[in-house]
Amino acid sequence: MAQTPSDSESSGQHPTNRPDSPTEPTSTEPVNILLVGGGGREHALALKLSASPRMGTLFATDMANPGIAALAQPMDIPFDLKDPFRLQRWCITNRITLAVIGPEEPLAAGLADILTGGERGGGGGLGGAVPYVFGPSKQAAQLEGDKAFAKDIMRAAKVPTADARTFGDYEAARKYLESRTEPHVVKAAGLAKGKGVIVPATQGEALAALDRIMVKREFGAAGAKVVIEEKLKGREVSVLALCDGRTIYVLEPCQDHKRLQNGARGPNTGGMGALCPTNALDDKLLDTIQRDVLVPTIDALKREGIDYTGVIYAGIMLTPGGPKVLEFNCRFGDPECQALLARWEGDLISELIACCDRKLDQAELRWRPGASVCVVVAAPGYPDAPIKNLTIEGLDEAGACEGVTIIHAGTARTSDRKTVTNGGRVLNVVATGDDAEHARKRAYAAVSKIRLPGMIVRTDIGTDVIG
Repeated sequence: MAQTPSDSESSGQHPTNRPDSPTEPTSTEPVNILLVGGGGREHALALKLSASPRMGTLFATDMANPGIAALAQPMDIPFDLKDPFRLQRWCITNRITLAVIGPEEPLAAGLADILTGGERGGGGGLGGAVPYVFGPSKQAAQLEGDKAFAKDIMRAAKVPTADARTFGDYEAARKYLESRTEPHVVKAAGLAKGKGVIVPATQGEALAALDRIMVKREFGAAGAKVVIEEKLKGREVSVLALCDGRTIYVLEPCQDHKRLQNGARGPNTGGMGALCPTNALDDKLLDTIQRDVLVPTIDALKREGIDYTGVIYAGIMLTPGGPKVLEFNCRFGDPECQALLARWEGDLISELIACCDRKLDQAELRWRPGASVCVVVAAPGYPDAPIKNLTIEGLDEAGACEGVTIIHAGTARTSDRKTVTNGGRVLNVVATGDDAEHARKRAYAAVSKIRLPGMIVRTDIGTDVIG
């Protein structure tokens, strides 16, 4: 059992560096980077990383995304976690200094352990192949990958969260739901790509959700266990922080809009848009969340011998009784990341390396004044059956709008250079402005230039609508 860090250590007042930290490259030395993932979050990261004066060569695991393909070089071997030795050897051969892991699946599978070895997990083979890996270990990533584990950690840390029970047996879960006087939230305990949380309005819907998850297995192996918890009421916000195992650096707070339709109606999605910053949180509330949620969670992990390096993302419900945790993610949110990076000034490479090297206390992140809004454009049929290979037009005109960046999420490029749908959430239209309303107007002016028959777009992103 590792020694538990004090609250002051976890919050960054007395950080300590690893004794075996590699020598950090100088501020002028080019840094070769491996970017893992191929969605909108990763395209936004690729753009920000490429803007750094320290960028050497950017390699990417997924070149199907046209936005990433325009910025990165492909790996010349298959990206296969089942062949860790070959992956490690490739990183050494290509002198990868920093690996940035975007999605949750490779984190849950232990990619950070494979690349770092040593103190952060003993990946075996050529452990330590990459000096700096931005993303938590397999053990730490359980905070997202296993909602039952996360609930146990929160109970141990006395973190405010919804009352919940975990079930691995369908009949026991059904009987428990039937005994409740109000419909409860039903969650697949494993990874379900942001879609395994069902918020029912009635008991009948709750029972149907349980059937979808545990019997029909709509979310695959993620539904082997469920977490059934009370439905919290209030405004949901996203609080993300960098953590180097000792220091916590809270980023600008975001408002995520998860429901498919205007007015927070329809099914939950991976996210239909985001606003940064949200006016729902002031400095006092952020301090409360850091003190009562982030610090004790990192401390509780430390007591279990788990070191946390990377992004920790708390989905928070602002209830009448105070902030309560809905769930944790172990990576940048999508689309929160796109809104955050639009306002993130400075050298992202240096700041991520500082996080990996236990020097986060020395980083001074700067934020662009004003606000940013990210509007998601989804393919027709999303989220259940998005239609692929539909032509998207008007991207050049949209991208030419002032203050706007077009992020590719679920798109592909055909042999005749057309951009087509290749997933559910296909584009992120990100705009900055003097304030939220200014950014909203810019974003929707750009959206109006995009031509995709049947596309799904919420028109209330960046407002005070809850959810």
